[in-house]
Amino acid sequence: MTCWSNPQVYPPRLRPYNGQRTPVSKSSANSNSPQDTQRDVSQQSLEPTARPQPLGSFTTCSKQEDCQCPVHLLETGGLDTGCAGNIGDSFAGAVADALKRPEGDRDIWVVEASSFQLEDTVDFCPDIALFLNLTPDHLDRHSDVKGYGDAKWNITSRQTSKHHLIVNADDPGLRSLRERRDTAATVHEITADSSRAGHQATAAHLLETQRFTFLNPSFTMSIQELALQGKHNLYNSMAAGVAARLFDLNDAGLREGLQHFRNLEHRLEHVADVNDIRFINDSKATNVNAAWYALDSMTKPTIWIAGGVDKGNDYTELIPLVGDKVHTLICLGKDNAKLKKAFGTAVSRILEVESAEEAAVLGYNVAKPGDAVLLSPACASFDLFSSFEERGLRFKEGVRSL
Repeated sequence: MTCWSNPQVYPPRLRPYNGQRTPVSKSSANSNSPQDTQRDVSQQSLEPTARPQPLGSFTTCSKQEDCQCPVHLLETGGLDTGCAGNIGDSFAGAVADALKRPEGDRDIWVVEASSFQLEDTVDFCPDIALFLNLTPDHLDRHSDVKGYGDAKWNITSRQTSKHHLIVNADDPGLRSLRERRDTAATVHEITADSSRAGHQATAAHLLETQRFTFLNPSFTMSIQELALQGKHNLYNSMAAGVAARLFDLNDAGLREGLQHFRNLEHRLEHVADVNDIRFINDSKATNVNAAWYALDSMTKPTIWIAGGVDKGNDYTELIPLVGDKVHTLICLGKDNAKLKKAFGTAVSRILEVESAEEAAVLGYNVAKPGDAVLLSPACASFDLFSSFEERGLRFKEGVRSL
């Protein structure tokens, strides 16, 4: 472990350099000490403990589920599992707290790491990394999707053949990234394409009988047995299962864990059914890809509530899905011009509101029995709310007022 007299440790919301690679502060400009991320400091603090290094979980959508599902499976297997990063507590703080416990550090850490934290990381090296999709996001931070993908791929930069990388072989953005970037890690692919069953790297795949299987060792489950339905949840379950198998979770534990995992608040959360109108809170969907998965999972005619702070969104991929699933778009944000232009011909009605409570009530008023009202904004929340959590809570308050 390298020690420095004056390390520069910066939070992920700050860039360590500007576009010309200039240090952000005079102190860092005059120092030859490293500019570490909080992830690096956390990694360094773990090295002397002889504990397993962290399992880094990240993806551009459903990030919390990508962390919570492996946490649930590993805890089902009896492992003392910590969870930190974007999902809640900082990794550095969580490690510091764990080391103060009488029993010492956790057996395993599951960490949600964003592109902000990974773009300049030096020491962060998970035993297992999960990378399930790549679509444009945070383009207000990164110059383009190439820069965004490169930042996220940096999680593999210190991995060797003894480390593991679990990837979604079906995701086109991730396939494109892998064509130009290599890794020394051992790769495990998950896929919903049954024809890839014989591929050397395939670790879990869908069968033609609505069942999916894990390989080496072999274990098969029905999709209907999963606690969470939807294609994105199938990918999450397969990835978490592969990770848990690498930590020797047995068949019984794997089945039990995947059957009893519960969704998180603000992520495709069923709020209530009011007069046969279903209300779903997906406030955590702060980008287009997350909203795509939410819309794709809808089985009822849908009133879609979207809008907020646009992060350079391209709504093109949503238009066919919205045209097929959505009859009313309710715009929730200060500037809705881009949403209205993108979906003006895809839906029969576009309405605007100024609060999440109003959106819930308006959704109820325009819905018919058998419809669903979905809050899945595809945007950040900071124009009207302090966080996506506040946005979701206010939406639920509106539903409960009906």
